[in-house]
Amino acid sequence: MGIFNFLSKDKKETLDQGLSKTKESVFSKITRAVAGKSKVDDEVLDNLEEVLITSDVGVETTLRIIERIQSRVSRDKYVNTSELNVILKEEIAGLLAENNSDMPMDFDSPLPHTPYVIMVVGVNGVGKTTTIGKLAYQFNKAGKKVYLGAADTFRAAAVEQLVIWGERVGAPVIKQKMGSDPASVAYDTLASAKANHADVVIIDTAGRLHNKVNLMNELTKIKNVMQKIVPDAPHEVLLVLDGSTGQNAFEQAKQFTKATDVNALAITKLDGTAKGGVVIGISDQFKIPVKYIGLGEGMEHLQVFDRNEFVESLFN
Repeated sequence: MGIFNFLSKDKKETLDQGLSKTKESVFSKITRAVAGKSKVDDEVLDNLEEVLITSDVGVETTLRIIERIQSRVSRDKYVNTSELNVILKEEIAGLLAENNSDMPMDFDSPLPHTPYVIMVVGVNGVGKTTTIGKLAYQFNKAGKKVYLGAADTFRAAAVEQLVIWGERVGAPVIKQKMGSDPASVAYDTLASAKANHADVVIIDTAGRLHNKVNLMNELTKIKNVMQKIVPDAPHEVLLVLDGSTGQNAFEQAKQFTKATDVNALAITKLDGTAKGGVVIGISDQFKIPVKYIGLGEGMEHLQVFDRNEFVESLFN
């Protein structure tokens, strides 16, 4: 089996279909990069560098991948261009393994804390509330009792959307009137969840990025208030990014990692874009594990990210 895991048939099909646009784009570019070449030489590497950069892998990560392949070519003396996909898979998976040594916790894995508290951050429009709903569905499906907190009290639509998701997946939603203190909503959510022996608590937060200082203060206040109920909360600060925005997702990641202690990433909307390479770049650049990827509209289309499965699908 090598370093790559075998997926369930349904999960593999979802992953392959969700990455299809990126795969088609990358493969067509690689085909042009090696056209007329029998071995991997400097020209092929230059072309490959362009392929990775234009696939939104990012400049720094691309250069690291090229360096690894150069070392491989130098060591093996002769590398056939037909082997390039295999080499890419191995070197990218190896690169991501260096930056993220822990394998992901699946939805049905035992929780490290109970209740396990997830605070979700990200700008409006990236699929934040939808991701929360899908997370609640997956945890619920795995037999875990989930509570949701509507702490984005600045947008009526956000609260309404979360309530709809809560009803759909069978998760209680704790909310207050519009304009309420988000920290107060978070406090009430954890208090209710703890009293009712919930396994997972997911807190939505406002998706504003116009003032980093205000954002930092608000998120810090939410965390401090939650810790009055659950001392080590939140256990996960999950930043949701829209994969279809490519390099803009990098910028959002920069801003939010400066504003709060993000320790997990969810990258959504990968099924509608050829920019799936952004997953590799963000995972590498920010040294923060990509924990979930969104591969479609369905509730089951949010998957726990596994770097080996992802790379295998992308370059298979």
